[in-house]
Amino acid sequence: MFGIGMPELIVILVIALIIFGAGKLPEIGAGMGKAIRNFKSATDEHEKNEKKDAEKLEEK
Repeated sequence: MFGIGMPELIVILVIALIIFGAGKLPEIGAGMGKAIRNFKSATDEHEKNEKKDAEKLEEK
């Protein structure tokens, strides 16, 4: 997974906990989840539009 092992993940999580605090981490996680979901839906929509455009070109 991107060359990141368990020790590196633990260090990243500890640093995030120190910087943001325990109260903010759930909010940050929820915001990141929404951002990833929105990005995925936008890319899926883009791919669907590309396929429709390709089909229209093939019909002509």
